[in-house]
Amino acid sequence: MAKYKVDITGINTSEIEVLNNDQTLELFNRLQNGDYLAKEELVNGNLKLVLSILKRFSNSRYNMDDLFQVGVIGLIKAIDNFDVSLGLRLSTYAVPLIIGEVKRYIRDNTSVRVSRSVKDLAYKIIRFQDEYLSMYGLQPTNDIIAKNLDIDEYEIAYALDSLKDPMSIFEPIYNDGGDTIYLSDQLADIKDINTDKDMLISLRKALQKIKDREKDILVSRFIVGKTQMEIADSLGISQAQVSRIEKTAIENVRKLIK
Repeated sequence: MAKYKVDITGINTSEIEVLNNDQTLELFNRLQNGDYLAKEELVNGNLKLVLSILKRFSNSRYNMDDLFQVGVIGLIKAIDNFDVSLGLRLSTYAVPLIIGEVKRYIRDNTSVRVSRSVKDLAYKIIRFQDEYLSMYGLQPTNDIIAKNLDIDEYEIAYALDSLKDPMSIFEPIYNDGGDTIYLSDQLADIKDINTDKDMLISLRKALQKIKDREKDILVSRFIVGKTQMEIADSLGISQAQVSRIEKTAIENVRKLIK
């Protein structure tokens, strides 16, 4: 397989037709008027979109032919639910659905045992994301998901991460032409963690003494994993303000644990 190219059995990817936006809108117009051959043309004219998405999965252990078929299912779902009146391009709407379909396939075929309740929550989150995307044309933020599903934001990342394809500890993660760094090289030493219990206790106490907003921002940044911009949006302040509060909070914690 050539670099940056996905090969699919029985398909000459270089000959796949690509529709422009005007052609796509015309086909949707025909489809809405009962011409169901237009749907086949829409699918065939967007297969390269599926192939472009599969490039990010080219290093996985899954068969590309299988992932292609799954991706096409996502494309068909996008075509079935696409609303021309929203003013979006089909590709903008279809990409998250295709990625979601492929990721669902990978999650369902993972060899790692996951708690049923956690897996159910992950699918509930994914289902809500799909419904929200279909309704509003964009992905919901974590705080929107949390409010609608009545869960904590950290549960979102925890649930979705539990369904990711496992990675070997011997997976190479960096190579600058010299010695390769493997995932195992980055794993924490449990012995060192056990010797730092006093530091962890001091850190917990320090977090209880700083201002609530400072603590909330540190938790959002370093436990939930939000970006400064996401925190700024949820608090109604600027990213620069979040950055200043975060810096002050870290300095205050440092002073308290010395």
